[in-house]
Amino acid sequence: MKRLILASASPRRRELLRQAGFTFEVVAPEVDETYPGGEDPAAFAERLALAKAAQIAQRFTAKDDVVVLGADTVVVADGEVLGKPVSADDARAMLRKLSGIAHRVITGVALAAPGAARRAVGHEVTRVFFRPLTEEEITAYVATGEPLDKAGAYAAQGRAARFVTRVEGCYFNVVGLPVALVDRLLRDWNRD
Repeated sequence: MKRLILASASPRRRELLRQAGFTFEVVAPEVDETYPGGEDPAAFAERLALAKAAQIAQRFTAKDDVVVLGADTVVVADGEVLGKPVSADDARAMLRKLSGIAHRVITGVALAAPGAARRAVGHEVTRVFFRPLTEEEITAYVATGEPLDKAGAYAAQGRAARFVTRVEGCYFNVVGLPVALVDRLLRDWNRD
């Protein structure tokens, strides 16, 4: 079995992989996650996930026998891609957009081996429904600091759980890593 390397600084992704029984190491990549506009959100999430995995895979050689897992999550509300907020004001603006509507959470997942030869990508889409939020709720939530490093400015597994009325699709995708998709990609990878 190849060594699994998680190319992510996200504690949520680490915890989800751990809970699912994966053994892995963590090496954080440095990839610009700025959405350029005009790109399909799923393609963008897959592209960033692959960039993260490939960047870390370059640190190894074929004899290291590793596979690197990268992931990137975006939130899409009314056609607008919401990444991580750049400030508290940005987080408040994102939460106002999500208030009372359904939106999509898209996570791109990629596997990469050392060298350029082997890659695998996929993505998961989940619909999340928010109840209407008051300005006071938004301000109080942003003041906790929780939304500042999350795509769409919220953590469904955290204090924002009170905002979510329904989830259609993979809940773990909303937390940051669609574990079933990761498992399928790794099983396919190990079969080849």
